[in-house]
Amino acid sequence: MERPSLEINLPDTHEEGKLYVVDSLNNLNKLNVCPDGSQHVLDEEENTGATGENTAGSNIRNQCLFFVTFILTLIVSLALVSFVIFLIIQTRNKMDQITSRLISEKKNIEELKKMNNMILKHLNQPGIKE
Repeated sequence: MERPSLEINLPDTHEEGKLYVVDSLNNLNKLNVCPDGSQHVLDEEENTGATGENTAGSNIRNQCLFFVTFILTLIVSLALVSFVIFLIIQTRNKMDQITSRLISEKKNIEELKKMNNMILKHLNQPGIKE
């Protein structure tokens, strides 16, 4: 059993024929890869003789812009997180102060209640004349 070959055997052509085949494949690739709106951009690059240096430069520029934006975003995020942590610590300190004041006031109120009870007991004794 012979397997069919997957290779395409092109007949021997002259140099022009080879260029025509390559050009046709390039055009077919443009149609398959590029949407209609970007086709004219590729045609302009071919007409101006773009070597790819512009796209490499813009890729590097885009990467630098991305990293700068990423770093700035990280710095802003770090600043916001630090501010939130600062606010949490401040709130905890204020709550501790309020709690300690409430505890001391509770003690004062209990002492006042004891004094009030002692005064009432003293006033309600039968030996005291009015």
